[in-house]
Amino acid sequence: MPISMSFRACREIFTIVTLFLFTSLANAQGITQIETVVKTINDLKVGAYQTNEYLPLLKNKSVAIVANQSSIIKNTHLVDSLISLKVSVKKVFCPEHGFRGLVDAGEKVATEKDSKTGLSIISLYGKNKKPSATDLKDVDVVIFDIQDVGVRFYTYLSTLHYVMEACAENNKQVIVLDRPNPNGHYIDGPILEDAYKSFLGLHPVPIVYGMTIGEYAQMINGEGWLKGGVKCNLKVISIIGYEHKDMFELGIRPSPNLPNMSSIYLYPSLGLFEGTQISVGRGSDLPFQVIGSPVLEKANYKFTPQPKPGAMEPKYKGIECKGHNLSEFGKEYMKDAKKIYLFWLMGTYSNTADKTKFFDENFNFHAGNATLQQQIKDGVKEEVIRKSWEPGIAKFKLVRKKYLLYKDF
Repeated sequence: MPISMSFRACREIFTIVTLFLFTSLANAQGITQIETVVKTINDLKVGAYQTNEYLPLLKNKSVAIVANQSSIIKNTHLVDSLISLKVSVKKVFCPEHGFRGLVDAGEKVATEKDSKTGLSIISLYGKNKKPSATDLKDVDVVIFDIQDVGVRFYTYLSTLHYVMEACAENNKQVIVLDRPNPNGHYIDGPILEDAYKSFLGLHPVPIVYGMTIGEYAQMINGEGWLKGGVKCNLKVISIIGYEHKDMFELGIRPSPNLPNMSSIYLYPSLGLFEGTQISVGRGSDLPFQVIGSPVLEKANYKFTPQPKPGAMEPKYKGIECKGHNLSEFGKEYMKDAKKIYLFWLMGTYSNTADKTKFFDENFNFHAGNATLQQQIKDGVKEEVIRKSWEPGIAKFKLVRKKYLLYKDF
């Protein structure tokens, strides 16, 4: 389906795809048509590719690498590449989902050895979210190279924070090898409030912040967000050929439950469901592209979550869920959207019989405040909710502007 479809045609598709969600809400929705340039890894030179920029910084240095399955230079993992270049790699730190990206969300990541290189792999998830002084004792430089997706509750941002903090406290340099943000073409959502800081979000930013991981690292440093206001010795290896208005097709899964661009574009909107009784399709063939539960009413799609790599214990494992398949919406339209969509969340809430159990204790930590949950319970219109975000977003844009490395949208 062409992206240039009229608003009327888009609205008709919305109605088909989501069925019950587009009654009174449908008239308020619209897709902003923008001129987009879709780029791939072959059109850019990401930080990891620019060995001439960072190899001199590693000469005669002992190096640790924060990496996962997305830390790739073409078809070679960054760890293997640096070892082949005779860099003294001492260890690997791995975040949520593990070094190979196969561990369940929220599951403890075991500390182990890499079977290929023999390097120690140290988990930065669970109780040990921050490298210790002992972990860093035999290291001079820590390289951070993980693909971000531009959403506040994507936990690799918190991993970045704690790595920078540990390195600042132990006088170690951090080199961030920057990668594009596939949701870097807009800013949206409520600002995180201090009362709801957690590993799902540590900083006063909106859900979608429109920055690369390198720009974000500069903001963490520059705004004094590290413990005690310490400053990290930070170096960002920038991307060549990237602008924030560009769309970027990832060639690899950034995490096991974001398998394609449809899921990545839908993630800012559907990630909020992680704090509800609704499944987002973990354990199905369409994670973050379908929504449903065993008790959802007025549903037009069914799926049954089963154990899969990265989702061995999915919500409603083995139980049929009724819901909606949004994969085509994500594939065709979300890449031209410039906002978080709340109508799926609001619609499923209004069509759930027992509303007292709809939200769980994690929702406010995903939203970053208690206000959004209450607004939905009170039946506040989406346009009014969105209006309440505007002052915070306006202030954040002034902060963000100071740390941009690339042409803005």
